[in-house]
Amino acid sequence: MTMLLAQAPDGVPTITGGDDLAARIAPALQALIWPDGSTGLAEGDIVVVASKIVAKAERRLVAARDDAERDAVIAGQTVRVVAERPRPDGSVLRIVENPQGLVMAAAGVDTSDVPLGTALLLPEDPDASARSLRRGLAARLGGRPGVLVTDTVGRPWRQGVADIAIGAAGVMVLEDMRGRTDAYGRQLRSSVVAAADEIAAAAELAKGKVSGRPVAVVRGLGHLVTAEDGPGARALVRPPEEDLFRVAHED
Repeated sequence: MTMLLAQAPDGVPTITGGDDLAARIAPALQALIWPDGSTGLAEGDIVVVASKIVAKAERRLVAARDDAERDAVIAGQTVRVVAERPRPDGSVLRIVENPQGLVMAAAGVDTSDVPLGTALLLPEDPDASARSLRRGLAARLGGRPGVLVTDTVGRPWRQGVADIAIGAAGVMVLEDMRGRTDAYGRQLRSSVVAAADEIAAAAELAKGKVSGRPVAVVRGLGHLVTAEDGPGARALVRPPEEDLFRVAHED
């Protein structure tokens, strides 16, 4: 039997530009108490961090004093426009590809939980952010936990939003099930599980959207934690030649 545990600690302080993120969140992680009585982090744990606090620490806050400035910020983060739709209030919803290779509403530019007149960009290189955080946590807490940097996105043909991994270090982001057999002895031919995205979504259930807990630890998936940092979450981005949504749009 596999047991999956997820905890989002209280006590993570407000993060501001230039903060050492590992140093700021390490005490809260160290104070975690698990059902078996153990504390802190253990080998095989995965630390899941909201991209918002990573971006704040990396000084990704920019001016956006009105709609025109916000639109300019989004345009500056747009590599390709995927879709546009006018809203009843006269604004335009834009789904675009951003420099990180992610397709997101407003390029992932965030104006919630930031000072008025500003907007927050995603981390410039979320995989590099995850690697840096992993090194920092290892230096302070020992071991080498897996690290995911996550953000919230909508999904084609699905209502609501969910969290996905946009940065990763030390986590097998794709679990290839091809070649294994199902309960009836049939060989799996196309099952590649987006493990990092599923972990991100599970962690968000523990963190909550408005609870002020931007960090969670997921335990029980040690087989997905690797000694090397690995290729990162960029490996989850489908190549253009395999992207049927892109083909349908162009057709």
